[in-house]
Amino acid sequence: MKGGVIKYERDNIDTDVIIPGMYLKIHDYAELATHAMEGLDPGFHGRVKEGDFILAGSNFGCGSSREHAPIALSHSGIKAVIAVSFARIFYRNCVDGAFLLPIEVDRSTYERISDGSQLDIDADAGTITDLTGGGTYPMKPFPGIIAEIIKAGGLFKYRPG
Repeated sequence: MKGGVIKYERDNIDTDVIIPGMYLKIHDYAELATHAMEGLDPGFHGRVKEGDFILAGSNFGCGSSREHAPIALSHSGIKAVIAVSFARIFYRNCVDGAFLLPIEVDRSTYERISDGSQLDIDADAGTITDLTGGGTYPMKPFPGIIAEIIKAGGLFKYRPG
């Protein structure tokens, strides 16, 4: 999967800035998406393109357990969030709902990829290739059952065994 990078140079991006609380009563996902990242980046909606990726530091998605955060990001066009680490509930919301691919990378990979870079993510091979800056980087592998749920297309479609 190929796309451009929207990079945030910080850790601890919480669900309150991913989708501010005042928008939680919006049930139309397309409308909800227009407010994605509004608490941190008011210009996000105007520059995100279908197929883009967010790149962030550690503990992405901390805060409340609201599913609205990955829903808003996915309906804004984001296909994956690449981060040094994720808050576990956000990570599972992404996987279980099949909203976004949560990809963990080392801090050094995060530091090497620039805002605006074009990436090619090969989840099967476990690699991220920076088509703009050059270099291929490993992604942390998905744990066994997480990989199975992702492959199935979310928890509701997953059938064990």
